[in-house]
Amino acid sequence: MRYLADLLTSSRLILAVILIVISFTGAPTEAAFIIFLTAEFTDAFDGTCARKWPFPKNKTPKYRKYAAQFDMVSDILLTFAQVLFMTLRINWVLGVIIICYYVLSSVGGDLLVYGKLLGHPDDCTKDSLAHRNFPLAKKIILTRRYIYTICLGIVNAVILFATNWPDPVKYGLFVFGCSIFVFIWFFLRQRRQNISRDAVDIEKKLSKASKH
Repeated sequence: MRYLADLLTSSRLILAVILIVISFTGAPTEAAFIIFLTAEFTDAFDGTCARKWPFPKNKTPKYRKYAAQFDMVSDILLTFAQVLFMTLRINWVLGVIIICYYVLSSVGGDLLVYGKLLGHPDDCTKDSLAHRNFPLAKKIILTRRYIYTICLGIVNAVILFATNWPDPVKYGLFVFGCSIFVFIWFFLRQRRQNISRDAVDIEKKLSKASKH
């Protein structure tokens, strides 16, 4: 069971690559939606599995040193695959808008909050907003993640309603997806903390630095 989290993350990466490939083919929209939905479930549970069945410190595989980076790459690639499919196959205008938002928010947010491009709480610069005004930096991080989640939901809905499934199936899946999101957002506190993990990491880092 200790390898389950890694298997789920690896599966998400593979599914993202498959989705990118079928974006350039005549594969049906239904297949793309099922692939993405499956990948999202791996994203929902890989972190939980990693916390529930951790490796002993003296038996942790060497590749686990880069587990966080691998998880981040899988998430980014999956998001890219989803937006790419929508842009090429469904609605290119909405796709371009969301791509522009992702690029601008990632580049601008990283430079502002962390003080460097592709920054991270572990190596944010001393003159970054995180050091100068942490409460404001935290609000920016959370706002970016909230909007990202909304964009993800919009893309999901657009792909779903572009399928040839009967309307009752579409609306049923839409309501089910919204219900899962509401449950995760309001009742699973740990999941809500994961959404703001960057802010939590920064806060811990600054707290340790202030004690020394």
